[in-house]
Amino acid sequence: MTLTAQDLVTLPDAPEVPGLVFRRFRGESDYPGILAVHEGCREADGDEWVQTLDDVAVRYTHLVNCDLQKDLVFAEVDGQMIGFGRSSWSQEINGPWRARVYVALLPAWRQLGIREALLRQCERRMRQVAAELKPAGELVFDSWADGGEAHWASVLESAGYRPMRYGYSMVRPNLEGIPDLPLPEGLEVRPAQPEHYRAIWEANVEAFRDHWGFSEPNEAWYDEWLTNRFFQPQLWQVAWEGDQVAGMVLNFVNEEENRVNHRLRGYTEDICVRRPWRRRGLAKALITRSQRMFRDMGMTEVSLGVDTENPNGALRLYESLGYRPIKRETCYRKPLD
Repeated sequence: MTLTAQDLVTLPDAPEVPGLVFRRFRGESDYPGILAVHEGCREADGDEWVQTLDDVAVRYTHLVNCDLQKDLVFAEVDGQMIGFGRSSWSQEINGPWRARVYVALLPAWRQLGIREALLRQCERRMRQVAAELKPAGELVFDSWADGGEAHWASVLESAGYRPMRYGYSMVRPNLEGIPDLPLPEGLEVRPAQPEHYRAIWEANVEAFRDHWGFSEPNEAWYDEWLTNRFFQPQLWQVAWEGDQVAGMVLNFVNEEENRVNHRLRGYTEDICVRRPWRRRGLAKALITRSQRMFRDMGMTEVSLGVDTENPNGALRLYESLGYRPIKRETCYRKPLD
């Protein structure tokens, strides 16, 4: 497609690479290129998570605090997308205003300064947004890099970012010897029906309100939750007391990931218990119910992610139920000023 002057984005500190240009978002026609970049990065960085074209479409139609025409910039060489930068912002409750930046770049182009130039462009854009919004309190840039993203981590560190929080990807490598733990008295697990979805969502939001990095949710997040392929309510374990949601594990299977990686894994995610029902063994009971469900489905392992500094002792709980860390993710941060 021919580039117009309106398409082009000028990066004042871009490297001189023959055929390299930077441009704005074109809409749905960019989704296949975005997916191709993700796939190229996934294979190089040892990332096992597999995305689909539908995943990209759902994600990019539900972005919040991200102007698609201003907060995305694409790198092309001779008309072929080789990478992109994306920025957005969020306001933590009881925390800083966070300018989130991420740059994906195909491995063959990583030693030429292109990723660094895209990162600086994302930062410039977020400084403009901060100047327009004038948020109070601390202002920071941050970004995540998982254990295999060594190049991205090095780019962040060279730009002044420093590690400040860690998460683990954890796996229970077998589904043998799962304990049969009873639900606390007065609670029951019910099949999730469409009329329950909003109550389950709101209970999840409430339960995670005291977790690190929490921001008030946007209605677009709820719509994305309802429409992404990991919305699999038939696999959920949701405990109720009367008409109140007490806790949940919102299980799902990434079938495409299992196919590509030749395995049978289920995910036990969004594990949470609302405050009135905590310290009664509910999370353990729901997790083990989920593990047995996946075993009965023919899965051979289960996985989850955890904040290593979770205030409710989640890491120790998961270790007691057979999960072991397999990869560490790092949140990098630096002052926006």
